[in-house]
Amino acid sequence: MIHSMTAYAREEVKGDWGTAVWELRSVNQRYLETHFRLPEQFRAMEIPLRDQLRKKLNRGKVECNLRFNAEQTSKSSITLNEELAREVIHSAEWLQSQGAKATIDPLDVLRWPGVISSEEADLDTLQAELMAGFQKALSSFLEHRAAEGGNMKKLIEDRLESISTQAGSVRQRMPEIIQWQRERLLSKFEEAKIELDAERVEQEMVMLAQKVDVAEELDRLDSHIKETRNALNKGGACGRRLDFMMQEFNREANTLGSKSIHADITASAVEIKVLIEQMREQIQNIE
Repeated sequence: MIHSMTAYAREEVKGDWGTAVWELRSVNQRYLETHFRLPEQFRAMEIPLRDQLRKKLNRGKVECNLRFNAEQTSKSSITLNEELAREVIHSAEWLQSQGAKATIDPLDVLRWPGVISSEEADLDTLQAELMAGFQKALSSFLEHRAAEGGNMKKLIEDRLESISTQAGSVRQRMPEIIQWQRERLLSKFEEAKIELDAERVEQEMVMLAQKVDVAEELDRLDSHIKETRNALNKGGACGRRLDFMMQEFNREANTLGSKSIHADITASAVEIKVLIEQMREQIQNIE
């Protein structure tokens, strides 16, 4: 299975602590490039998140965003250590009985370390829930990439079939075109009243046939079609391989066009180049 480098996924996570939304989006890139936007309290999650992406992806520019909204009513609760508060007050009263000129301020008592404490939501539990939400977003993200990859595979296979048809048409027409060129040259010689030795004419015709022979280019086109189909069926990270194959296709199409002596062959060469460019545009987004 091949995968597109263009995809998007969104996953919402809810809990007593509030709500969070994961968003994953990616575009084509030569290598794997990851960017994270996380709230400061979850910055420690970036390393494991990056590892998860590297295990699943090979190429693409990926943006990972987390929006977190805490539930204010359940964010924290305050607990008063009454026993410690009594000890602090008792100690302050003893200092007063010893002549210390100070009054007991209740706010100062509350500020004493340990007198009051707040119970925040368990950060480890919260991060575990967020990570589970990220896994769901990543699964949806990968499914989207696979679906897009499947569509691109079908488009590429259709164009490979069209190239094969064009190559077959050229191969079928070549004997007829060479004969047409032979008759055309002989006709011009006759019009110019040029008498040529029959053996010399045959030699020139053989040289012309060799010069315009495109059998080798057509064979290589067939080979490239087969190799490209194998890469598509094998799947995985085949984008670079397919991009290389498009260069090879272009080389043969250019040679085919340069050897053309007939409008039909030229038209086929141009059509093949159009099909190659259409494939290349799709391949730019394949992982």
